[in-house]
Amino acid sequence: MDLTFLLVVLVVVLALAFDYTNGFHDAANAIATSVSTRALTPRTALILAAVMNLIGALLGTGVAQTIGSGIIDAPTGPDGLVVVLTGLVGAIVWNLITWWLGLPSSSTHALIGGLTGAGVASFTGVHWQVILDKVVIPMVVSPLVGFTLAFLLMVVVLWIFRNAAPGKAFRRFRIAQTISAGAMALGHGLQDAQKTMGVIVLALVVGGFQTDHAIPLWVKLAAALAISAGTYAGGWRIMRTLGRKIIELDPARGFVAESVAASVLYTTAFVFHAPISTTHTITSAIMGVGATKRLSAVRWGVARSIATAWVLTIPAAAAVAAGLYLLISLFL
Repeated sequence: MDLTFLLVVLVVVLALAFDYTNGFHDAANAIATSVSTRALTPRTALILAAVMNLIGALLGTGVAQTIGSGIIDAPTGPDGLVVVLTGLVGAIVWNLITWWLGLPSSSTHALIGGLTGAGVASFTGVHWQVILDKVVIPMVVSPLVGFTLAFLLMVVVLWIFRNAAPGKAFRRFRIAQTISAGAMALGHGLQDAQKTMGVIVLALVVGGFQTDHAIPLWVKLAAALAISAGTYAGGWRIMRTLGRKIIELDPARGFVAESVAASVLYTTAFVFHAPISTTHTITSAIMGVGATKRLSAVRWGVARSIATAWVLTIPAAAAVAAGLYLLISLFL
């Protein structure tokens, strides 16, 4: 059987495996706040997140095209497919490491780091300006926006409900969290499943099976199903970190954090086609609503550990991918 065809199949399988790990790694993004405030049971929350991830994955292709054509110019044929393959492995390895440690790092940046590292090791063209404009700048800006908007909106909510009975208000916010958790999961599917679509299309183009970066329907469906299956499998380690270790959330703060994070995801996906991190966005929003209690209410030690994982994600995934490419290239 043709080597190119085998490599394309392998890349597609690995891409869907990455999508699956993305789902269970990032399940906490959508549901940790709702579960920790008891707005939803864990199983109900996972089912909701899986369904909304599936729907969100089918709503757009802007982010997918940025990943597929905007990060690297992989050469055609087997060499280019090895670049894509090693980039995926770098992302998967980092996802598994941070999942095991319970750190909510970015699957988005792991994938981009992996592709970049493999590209550098193989002397493939890397679109540094695109990475700066659509990855690095959003990586810095989106958490700041998430934190600030969540803080301000929470202040408004506290003022509006300042005379409300806490028990009654919290019951209403628990109901509202069903909607905000669904919106967050929809945004996660819109952002993260598209990244896998982009990698699969990149492999199809590099392998000579497609001439443009349009997203075929089977790619959309496969990526959507893979991330939904991973989401349903759950990511309990990270869920505990997001739901309880950063701050003890109440239903009002959970609702505000999810609503703000979802709005940022929609804006960046539909308007800027920027592949931002759902993890960074929801984590910073949780910190923002927590800070309205008092700054000391946020467990900044945990936040520092999370921020360290954020900073390390791109270079760590890049290093794994580059090392693997150099190892494989010895046998090419």
